Amino acid sequence: MSSHEPLVPPAVDAIARMRLTDKVAIVTGGTRGIGLAIATTLARAGANVVISSRKVEHVDAVVKLLRDEGLTVVGIPAHMGKATDAHELAARTVEHFDGIDIIVNNAATNPIFGPLQQTSDDAFEKIFGVNVKGPLELCRAAHSVMAERGGGSIVNIASIGGVSPEAGLGLYSVSKAALISLTKVMAQEWGADGIRANAICPGLIKTKFSQALWQDAHIANQVLGHQPIRRIGAPDDVAGLALFLASDAASYCTGGVYMVDGGYLT
Repeated sequence: MSSHEPLVPPAVDAIARMRLTDKVAIVTGGTRGIGLAIATTLARAGANVVISSRKVEHVDAVVKLLRDEGLTVVGIPAHMGKATDAHELAARTVEHFDGIDIIVNNAATNPIFGPLQQTSDDAFEKIFGVNVKGPLELCRAAHSVMAERGGGSIVNIASIGGVSPEAGLGLYSVSKAALISLTKVMAQEWGADGIRANAICPGLIKTKFSQALWQDAHIANQVLGHQPIRRIGAPDDVAGLALFLASDAASYCTGGVYMVDGGYLT
């Protein structure tokens, strides 16, 4: 007589749980690169997506592009370095879609490449204002709305530099370490409200933001020589994980820090 348990199919369809039908998502920095890939993926999965970025013309262009595909998106320009903009973004999202279920904090800045000694006070304020305070303010503004809807998902786009500081990126790496810690605090404090928070740490991804790195043959070869998957990442490599973490398929995942780096930190 076999000691194996009888085969039983899963009680819940994991594929169906990846669908975001009628969910409301905000994606900051959503007009290019990783942010655009995530916004597009969430919208294709059925979410009503708010695309936000600083420049109105960029927001309008992306909204038109995605609406032409038949997706439900609106654009709300916002500067994530300004707390008032972050709070207005949350409020206007509720006006448009009557709620918030998902927040993807992707907007980031790094106005300086160099050592700490060369980092000005102004650069410090900009880096931490956009990369850390912006996500905090947006999520605080949306907290009560998400809680009233039974919870939701926060996905913070950090960096492998937040886990292992990258040469020349100085305070940018420090800000991403702070964002990872903020993610864990959100997970601890808001889990009882049904709100999950997770961080994604991309490695070298081919975007305009990281162009100075992947266009430098020496840097690119150094990175690729160190990682098992020997190619530069694409924004879609991050978007798939973001979809999972945003969806009910990840309902038991919170406080996690996930690498999308080709194995660079392995």
